[in-house]
Amino acid sequence: MALAQELARRQRTNRLRQYRPYAKQAEFHRVGADKRERLFMAGNQLGKTVAGAAEVAMHLTGEYPDDWEGRRFDHAVTWIAGSESAELTRDGVQRLLVGPPDQEESWGTGFIPQRCIANRTRRMGVANALDSVTVKHVSGGMSSLLLKSYDQGRSKWQANTVHGVWFDEEPPEDVYFEGITRTNATQGAVMVTFTPLKGMSAVVARYLLEESEDRAVVTMTIEDAEHYSPEERAKIIASYPAHEREARTKGIPSLGSGLIFPIIEEEIVIDPIPIPYHWVQIGGLDFGWDHPTSAVKLAWDRDNDVVYVTNTYRKREATPVIHAAAVKPWGDWLPWAWPHDGNNDMAAGENLASQYGAQGLSMLSERATFEDGSNSVEAGLMEMLDRMQTGRWKVFSNCTEWLEERRLYHRKDGKVVKERDDTLSASRYAMMMLRFAMTAPNSEPRRRYQDSGRRSSTGWMGA
Repeated sequence: MALAQELARRQRTNRLRQYRPYAKQAEFHRVGADKRERLFMAGNQLGKTVAGAAEVAMHLTGEYPDDWEGRRFDHAVTWIAGSESAELTRDGVQRLLVGPPDQEESWGTGFIPQRCIANRTRRMGVANALDSVTVKHVSGGMSSLLLKSYDQGRSKWQANTVHGVWFDEEPPEDVYFEGITRTNATQGAVMVTFTPLKGMSAVVARYLLEESEDRAVVTMTIEDAEHYSPEERAKIIASYPAHEREARTKGIPSLGSGLIFPIIEEEIVIDPIPIPYHWVQIGGLDFGWDHPTSAVKLAWDRDNDVVYVTNTYRKREATPVIHAAAVKPWGDWLPWAWPHDGNNDMAAGENLASQYGAQGLSMLSERATFEDGSNSVEAGLMEMLDRMQTGRWKVFSNCTEWLEERRLYHRKDGKVVKERDDTLSASRYAMMMLRFAMTAPNSEPRRRYQDSGRRSSTGWMGA
């Protein structure tokens, strides 16, 4: 009985040795070997926080499994870890790393083995919350874990130098960048684990929309959680309201009632298909510099009144020469719709629309408006939404930029948030000018309406 009790005690106080990651958790650990910044975006109760706690414990102790493929530290380290509030940090991060907060006799049953905990300090003003933990490292040194919360503000996340930061749930942008700053000297690791119920923060948009060779995103859905049976998964999925289902089960950001296009993605996405010769097509441009310049190509099945998004392009801080060269392969015959800022004069005296025309794009001679001359953003969005809801708007599955933006496009206080909407805006301009869409040259002359290179209502600018 004594031996059995000792075995049970050792198992309780060395949870780290028992950690067996699921495939997606293992992928999250693995990409840490090459990527400095990582986001683990997963549904509820799928294991994202467990993965974060297990990895932090490995770094603090230096006790890595034999098959570990992630980043390694061969010396004692300092890590910062935290969540939205002191209570959430205590009940999530601290509980998994140290043990049940309200059972001090069980501290050491988290992922940091009891024998490795050398010291701990308490946080003032929050019952059972810890401020720091000193951890024995296999090298003989002492690692430090500093427990923080976002509501303390950016300044409380400052430290001289740390080797890693773990954010459990979405951090405010200033806190996140303070964390990165603390790791600059060590080129340390930055981890974020969260379920995207609160929508899209600037930090998460950094991962989803800004490409970087030093950044990675791993998404875990309920299908990847090996502790659920198929029957249990079906019951869990059915238990969530429709507007939260993708966030809670797939880790796809939810913007709730503020989402402008509250459509289940599977209802509008299709695999690419050949465009029939009699369908008309048109391009749409949205100009930018700090925010990306973007372009889309729409195909319109007039017989069934269905619009297809077939091509997308998005790039920041590049000139019209670069952008035009990127989209010309879509067809130099393609008519292009453009917004009101295309009329803005540039330093050289030539407006943006004319500059694109000079690069060989067939720019429509007037900015994008509806047939009655109006250009209401709300009217355009409502027409796009109506088409989606009635099956008359489809998006090719390879138009990833468009789909990324659709997931994040939302209102705040009733107003459209004009951020990360570049390909969506280009789509709206093209849709407003569908009346000028054309068939490809093999079925209809490119310049059917051309009149000396320009025509006010149906002609083009440029070559």
